[in-house]
Amino acid sequence: MALAEQPRETQQAHQTHQARQATPPEVMDYERSYVERRAGSQRLYSEAVGVFPSGVTHDHRFLQPFPIYCTRGQGARKWDVDGNEYVDYVGGHGALLLGHSHPDVVRAVQEQMPRGTHLGAGHEAEVRWGQLVQRLVPSAARVKFTASGTEATHLAIRLARSFSGKTRIVKFEGHFHGWHDYATAAVEPPYDVPTSSGVPAEALATMLVLPGDLVAVEQALAAGDVGAVIVEPTGGAWGTLPLDQAFCEGLRRLTKQHDALLIFDEVITGFRCSPGGAQTAYGITPDLTTMAKVLAGGLPGGAVAGRADVMSILEFDGNRPGWNRGGRIAHPGTFNGNPLSAAAGIACLEIVARGDVHRHVNRLAELLRRGMNDAARPFGLDGCVYGTFSMFHVSLDRSLLGTGGEARRYAKSKGAADAKLRRAMLVQGIDLMGTGGMLSLAHTEADVERTIAAFGHALAALEHEGVL
Repeated sequence: MALAEQPRETQQAHQTHQARQATPPEVMDYERSYVERRAGSQRLYSEAVGVFPSGVTHDHRFLQPFPIYCTRGQGARKWDVDGNEYVDYVGGHGALLLGHSHPDVVRAVQEQMPRGTHLGAGHEAEVRWGQLVQRLVPSAARVKFTASGTEATHLAIRLARSFSGKTRIVKFEGHFHGWHDYATAAVEPPYDVPTSSGVPAEALATMLVLPGDLVAVEQALAAGDVGAVIVEPTGGAWGTLPLDQAFCEGLRRLTKQHDALLIFDEVITGFRCSPGGAQTAYGITPDLTTMAKVLAGGLPGGAVAGRADVMSILEFDGNRPGWNRGGRIAHPGTFNGNPLSAAAGIACLEIVARGDVHRHVNRLAELLRRGMNDAARPFGLDGCVYGTFSMFHVSLDRSLLGTGGEARRYAKSKGAADAKLRRAMLVQGIDLMGTGGMLSLAHTEADVERTIAAFGHALAALEHEGVL
């Protein structure tokens, strides 16, 4: 009987057997291969645990038995201390839309260095940088720079509370808005447990956590005590929990109806979905927007942009008694608008403004998602790779994928297979951001083809191990 005439289960078993046979031995034994080829990273990690808690400076860099330690990056690639080369989909945690060490960004920073890294004063570059943000981002009537995305969301929430006179802020389950107290609510399941200890219950009580449901939003806003709704416009954790354009349109309508502000957290989506971010791609103008990552071209930097009347709370006004001390929002910050970040940000945004970057990365991301799903199909993981724009996510939880026409479900989960997938991909020279990633201008179709093949091999190894 021809394979095409055999039952689906028999076909799948044959295809997985073929995939396993084609997988290189070092990938089938990826756990051993990972350790054997990274003696330098293992040594550095043994030193790091005596310096940093758990040896890492960012939670997402934690990986057992040890993470990789890199020495340099160029284009779509980076190299670790042991000389292993990786196609990089971490992209500086989403900051490197242009890839590592883009020559225009490098040149801009090099030219700024001898002029000063911190002038302790206003400078021309910060003005040019802010004007570029205004030019690209529809909501940016006024701009205020911060040093990070966490600082940006913190400031945006404070602005919303001050402007509205209302304390409560709506956020959604699974959405990430940084690590300040208010943002620790409902980031990872179970959503009733904050992601950090040490956060006052009184602070968490000011955050109203909702599922991604417009009916629930309308009911919450009808109470009249909500100052703002904050949302990642493509969905929680840069689309791990997807939201569509219609949901964001509903938020815009409801917040206007109930006199609440709409905050788009575009720390990741800003300048990545389009030159003007998700708000331009969706045709929705929020009241406030938070940005970082791509904004500063790979250097530290964030911003809040928004309506002039809301942002005016940050202005000095000596003609209003009591305003400068108690009325306005004070906003210091040693590295706000830093000259090096401004130089890198200007160089990056001038390229972003052309629009051709997005055509390239979005097309490659679609090819990658489609190819990875093709590679996963023999393992019964139909539709396990998804995403929008230049971003992709991988779900290895079969219970979420749906069968027989049943719609797939989305969840934030960290199963045993997730870290294993990352190690199995690293052994093949592919670095993912958790179980997903983002593409850059520097990625090529050859990189996509290599990644698809590596994904198929990784799944074969995990399936043989019994963790799929």
